Amino acid sequence: MDKPHKQLHAWQESMNLAQLIYQLTASFPAEEKFGLTAQLRRAAVSIPSNIAEGAARSTTRDYVHFLVVARGSLSEMDTQLELAVRLGYLPPHHSGIPALNKTGKLLSALISSLRNKLKD
Repeated sequence: MDKPHKQLHAWQESMNLAQLIYQLTASFPAEEKFGLTAQLRRAAVSIPSNIAEGAARSTTRDYVHFLVVARGSLSEMDTQLELAVRLGYLPPHHSGIPALNKTGKLLSALISSLRNKLKD
């Protein structure tokens, strides 16, 4: 089966981000296992998963929908990282990690490109 989503920079970067989130949350307190750790990891996995699911859909409109969902998960993660910093689980420089910003820009560009395609 051909997997075109693996060629997308947005998917590749979101996979890097998910890996980073798993590494960062490994040091969270044990009492956060079912709290913030789980929330961050779910959001992290959701991003590349939605990119892949959207790419496998038969219409561009469906594809855009799943990319927008992925971008929503990215925003959740941004909020959760900020909370982790405020709670002292992460140092302050982790609230705006570059991989998060890069993934957001790539997702927004892909969404914009596909929406322009829909207008044609």
